[in-house]
Amino acid sequence: MTYEEALNKIASLMRFGSKPGLERIQKLLQRMGNPQDSLKFVHVAGTNGKGSTCALIASVLKKSGYKTGLFISPYITDFCERMQINGEKISHEELAEIVEKLFPLVEKMNENGEIITEFELVTAIAFQWFAQKQCDLVVLEVGLGGRLDATNVIQTPLVSVITSISLDHTKVLGDTLEQIAYEKSGIIKDGGVTVCYPDQKKEALAIIRKTAAGRNNRFVLADKKSVVPLSMNLTGTGLLYEDLLVNLPFLGEHQIKNAVTALAVLEVLKEEGYHISGHSVESGFACASFPARMEVLSVNPTIILDGAHNPDGMAALADAVRKYLPGKKITAIVGMLADKDVKSSLHFLAGLFTNVITLAPNNPRAMKAEDLAERFRLNGIPAQAMENAGEALQKGMSLAGEDGALLICGSLYLAGDIRPLVLNLLSKK
Repeated sequence: MTYEEALNKIASLMRFGSKPGLERIQKLLQRMGNPQDSLKFVHVAGTNGKGSTCALIASVLKKSGYKTGLFISPYITDFCERMQINGEKISHEELAEIVEKLFPLVEKMNENGEIITEFELVTAIAFQWFAQKQCDLVVLEVGLGGRLDATNVIQTPLVSVITSISLDHTKVLGDTLEQIAYEKSGIIKDGGVTVCYPDQKKEALAIIRKTAAGRNNRFVLADKKSVVPLSMNLTGTGLLYEDLLVNLPFLGEHQIKNAVTALAVLEVLKEEGYHISGHSVESGFACASFPARMEVLSVNPTIILDGAHNPDGMAALADAVRKYLPGKKITAIVGMLADKDVKSSLHFLAGLFTNVITLAPNNPRAMKAEDLAERFRLNGIPAQAMENAGEALQKGMSLAGEDGALLICGSLYLAGDIRPLVLNLLSKK
């Protein structure tokens, strides 16, 4: 089986959509020999900040000498980004080999009416690969929710982590913070340790505490005061942590809180007997990478890429823009999915941009570029709809000029479309 054939097999399951529940993947994994049971996990759920927190933890563990698996979603430009070991993506050949082995099991289950979804298969592939490679630990990001997410088939993890919770995916997870927190807290298993984001909204925090207590977990609320910000600019954030000078390469106040959460997780792992030195923390943070999250692709000209796609993410983006780009004329390329809270998201972006170019991300759920442009115009912001990402990028850079900034935002799908184009353009310069 070729890599392209493997991707087609995986994509063929997309038509079944997302079906919450663990019974199907449990049966599939049983037929595979339950590879996940041979692994140790840090399991991470939340609305925002999951990916950044996962990236920081995995990077420090790698620098500590542990063979560290990382499972994330969605990917930005390459499907294989979804599963990595020590920062290296699964190879095309390995992915094809595992899909060739597993897909007959999936087809047999489908024939019996047990329909495996795309995310369930991808999760199973990751477990199989991490087990084959004998990872010491796996940092496992939840796909959607937590309680009924396919990743939640694992036994009690080393740490259950709950990052920032806000309203998103409300049709699936519920339309209150309490309901969403209940779903996210479903990853908390009996007899474990739960680490929680330091600025959790009180309604969500109460549910997380209650769930942790009910499952006999030690509860750790990450402490914002454990770090002192020393500097903040486009190259990153300098932090004082204990006696360490840590450079966080991610931008924004919210990323400091994600860093604090990651540091609390690492402290728990040290208590569990893992050797994590101060040098590993410093070097792990410094080289952590997380594309398309306030990612500075270029300082001169200033080009920033961000995949925030819900109101809380947009609020964090707006705060970061005001902090890092004061006084600059900002041109934005924006694309969003129609099923997101576009109205609230645009409210946070009000007043930030001199010019806006709208694009439809490469996704069936994308909002039409002209419809999004009209939303901006109604808010008094000049906006023009375009159809071609390459032309939009050229136009955006022209409008931004040498003294302004270009911000690409609104959707991870849009980020995936444009990021390679920007990098290619910059490489030619």
